[in-house]
Amino acid sequence: MQEPTLLLLTALSDQPRHGYGIVQEVLAISGGRVKLRTGTLYAALQRLVDEGLIEVHHEEIVDGRARRSYALTGGGRVRLAAEAERLEATAREARRRLSLADRSGFGPAPKGATA
Repeated sequence: MQEPTLLLLTALSDQPRHGYGIVQEVLAISGGRVKLRTGTLYAALQRLVDEGLIEVHHEEIVDGRARRSYALTGGGRVRLAAEAERLEATAREARRRLSLADRSGFGPAPKGATA
């Protein structure tokens, strides 16, 4: 799963949100690293609706334009949980291997050490 998709699903995991709210939430979750552009956001939202991972939660007309809020579906929740587990397993393995390398002397030299 690509990071923007993961962040978008995460942004919808606790409550429904409209487009601007999703953009702000993704920005917060990513620590400011990922800013979804409007075209990218709405293309991703439509793709995720088509895949059944999210759904239109509510729709209203504001200033003559449709304003939709989106929510995670049950399938989206399952997919997000599986992706979170996959990432956690990868992170655990990375930490384990780094620890082994550090103990065996294959880790980086301590700061200030000279060769």
